[in-house]
Amino acid sequence: MVPRELIDVAEVPGGDPLRLFRRGDDFMIVLDRNELMNSRMSGSEEALAEMTIDRLRVQAPHLLIGGYGMGFTLRAALKRLDRDARVTVSELVPKIIDWAKGPMVALAAGCLEDRRVEVVFEDVGAMIRHARGGYDAILLDVDNGPDGLTRPGNDGLYSERGLAAARAALRPGGVLAVWSAAPDARFVRRMKEADFLVEEVGVKARSNGKGPRHVIWFGTRR
Repeated sequence: MVPRELIDVAEVPGGDPLRLFRRGDDFMIVLDRNELMNSRMSGSEEALAEMTIDRLRVQAPHLLIGGYGMGFTLRAALKRLDRDARVTVSELVPKIIDWAKGPMVALAAGCLEDRRVEVVFEDVGAMIRHARGGYDAILLDVDNGPDGLTRPGNDGLYSERGLAAARAALRPGGVLAVWSAAPDARFVRRMKEADFLVEEVGVKARSNGKGPRHVIWFGTRR
């Protein structure tokens, strides 16, 4: 078996460090003992972008993606979007982008150089709170579900106040999409109470339809 090699460590403001590992041609981003991302499993992150865009009714939308990760969501979005669309990526950890431009440059496939993309090194929660009707869609994949796994400060994203801020940041008909490793009935109730029209979709972790089953919630601003 090919051994796992530690490539680098990234400090997370207000949270535990992230570690980048490589095993052969595969990369893994790990938090403590939790494997947050693996380059072999991209299906549900790609679906996050594809299914969100399918639900929009504007030709050149402005998307906010919370967390670059390994870029699966961003690359999938760029394939679907019009050339006049805009994608803002909120990334709190600069080293994540360093990894994308360094050891994982082949995986990034030039997506960060796309003229439609802007990377902002800021907390996505702060960006949402400061926006008023500025986005057609907000895509959140910053934790393994609707709780602050990566950093406790992320809990606010999924609270009543956080959902109200997300709704205010969306244009009418805009979509809040949240990725999760597992269902969460209480979070669905909070989304509905925040006046979102909610749809829960199960998707497989791998693009070939195999692997663990993940969940994406789509909340449309009424």
